[in-house]
Order: sequence, then C-alpha cells, then structure tokens
Amino acid sequence: MVYIAVINDLVTDQRVHRVAGLLGELGLEVTCIGRRLKESPDLEGTGFRARRYSMIFNRGPCFYACFNMRLFLTLLFASSPRLFIANDLDTLPAVYLAGRIRGVKMIYDSHEFFTQVPELIHRRRVQSIWRWIESLIVPGLEHAVTVSYSIATIYRRLYGTRFRVVRNVPNRRAQTGKSEGTGESGPRARENPCPGRAMILYQGALNVGRGLEMMIEAMQHLDNACLVLAGTGDIEKDLKQKVTRLGLADRVIFMGRMTPGDLLPLTCSADLGISLEEDLGLNYRYALPNKLFNYIQCRIPVLCSDLPEMKKIVESYGIGVVVRDRNPERVAKTIRYMLAERAAGAWKEALNRAADELCWENEVKEYTTLLRDCGITETEII
Repeated sequence: MVYIAVINDLVTDQRVHRVAGLLGELGLEVTCIGRRLKESPDLEGTGFRARRYSMIFNRGPCFYACFNMRLFLTLLFASSPRLFIANDLDTLPAVYLAGRIRGVKMIYDSHEFFTQVPELIHRRRVQSIWRWIESLIVPGLEHAVTVSYSIATIYRRLYGTRFRVVRNVPNRRAQTGKSEGTGESGPRARENPCPGRAMILYQGALNVGRGLEMMIEAMQHLDNACLVLAGTGDIEKDLKQKVTRLGLADRVIFMGRMTPGDLLPLTCSADLGISLEEDLGLNYRYALPNKLFNYIQCRIPVLCSDLPEMKKIVESYGIGVVVRDRNPERVAKTIRYMLAERAAGAWKEALNRAADELCWENEVKEYTTLLRDCGITETEII
C-alpha cells in the first residue's frame, strides 16, 4: 500500500491524481489522505482509496498541528505500508517522522517553494517557523521532487538535497477544434458562459498576487470579450466587489470551484488563457503552474507574466505573449492583438508541438525513475 498525504481535499489536485493513477497502473494499492471541507464534494471515479479528515480548526497553528498529529497516527498504524508520499511542507513533518519510525521509504513532493508563498512573506515569525521545520528535515531526505528546475536549484543550494523535476503537466490530448461539442470522444459539453464573445480564461486560486485585479481593470477596455475566472480563493469577495464597482458584471464571470472533468471542456472552449502572477517572493517568481500546461493541451494561446519559468515555456515554444508592462490599458491592447492573431490561425502549429511534448506521458518517465530508486522494482514498473 502506498499512502499519499496532502493538506487539501483531494478533489482538484491533479498532480496527486496523476501520481495515484501511475501507482495504480503499477499494481499498487493507493490511499490518499487529505481533509474534508464544508463545501467538499464527494470523490468519485478516482481509482484510489481516500481518507479525509474533518478538522475542528481550518487555519492557523492549531490546524497544522492537529492535521499533522492525525496524519502521523494514521501512518504509524497504517496497514502494510510500502511507500509514503508527502505533498508540500505542511504534510512533511508527520510523513517524515512516521517513515523514520516504521522504516518506510518516503518521497517529498514539493508543489511550490512553500516558505516563499505570498501569504508568508510578510509574516516573518510564521515564515521562520516553517523555514526551521524545512531546515530540520529536507537535508536528510533521500527522495525528493519538485515542479521546476529553478526551485530544484534553490533547494540544492540551501540544503544540498537533490530534487528531481516533474512538471505539473496533464495527459496528452489529441488535436481538437476550439469547442469539443458533444462528440463521442470529447469531454462533457458545458454551456459557454459568454456566447458570442471571446473568452479569456483564468483557472486556479483567486489569491493575492495572481494579477486578477489588474486583469479586471483591463476588461474596461475590452468590449467584445469576457473574463472567466474558474476557481475560488481568499480574495474572491474583494474581486466581486471590484467587478460591481466598475460595472463589469457582464464582462467578468465567476465560475466558482470546478472539478477537473468540468474544467477541461471550459478550457477547450476558451480563446486565450492567462497566467499573470506577480513577482511576490521566490515561489511566484519561479512558478510553473499547471494551468499553463492545461491551456497548452487545449491549444489556446497563453498570456503570461515576465517570470523566468513561464517566460521560458511561452517564448521557447512560441505559444503566446509575455507581459512586460502591467498597465491595464496596454494589457487590453495586447489581448486584442492576440485574439485577432488567433482568429487568423496564429500559434496553431506551435501549440500542437508544445502539447505533444509537454504532457504527462513524457514527464512520467522521471517519476518512474524516482519510484525505482524507492524500491519499486523494474518488473512492477513494466
């Protein structure tokens, strides 16, 4: 049995789903451990067992302490553990300690540079506690993986620990048109939230530093387009108030939280995907978010920030435009240019090439090597 721990509710974590699916394909039983929130839907058709804790506390030190204690006890008495996988620093203490006590190999999968997330940058005391935890555990790790080469390099310099790189890429999809419709092989159809207008899509958390406030202001200068926000987050209420204040309710549409199955057809119906993170700490600076690769697989061009990892993907494959001037009116001008170019067939061949290369079928090879290092035999992998 392989136990995968993550602090979210498991519903939309596509990386965890892909890793669990890989392990299942190798004939291993998988249990994913997370938490249940009030709004968490049931998990259906995942192919893995799930255990989700209902927590008394939902944030702050008590939440993290209680979650790690419950996780530690679960793993300490887990049945026939073969491998533990800790996703992000907030599950690492429990997984590491249980693994040491039980003599079970573990993988640390760092989805981001946790101690540099915007929520911690201005909370020095809390940030220092997480750094202390990281400095205690990470130097002794044998098997670790992260999502970008920049973050892997930072960890290597800080702690001397080698991190493999497995990017957050989705499964390869065959070339399709803009809209999947209701064809037999296509995903479920979904009503277009802005019929007759170009759809600009953002998928992900509605949190600080995602460039969403600036993008909403840019919509004042885009008459025949709408901005669709697929996700929820800490600043969702503030964003809705801003939309109301600017009179943009018909141009900015909040879709709320969406499952991967619902998000896919929406993404494939979009005309443009945005990833406009601000340079707020090293985590965002070196981010390589999964939405970027989701846009690519749906063959929609990308408008992204001038940050190293995203910029490298967009420019090296020629699949969109990098924003260097974050003035809302100029961003709107860039979007009008991109929409016109896409309508004329620009980026089509480049997106097909990128989608063929930047997919889980290629990236999974590095993860199977990591599993082999953890004792999953060649026979099992084959």
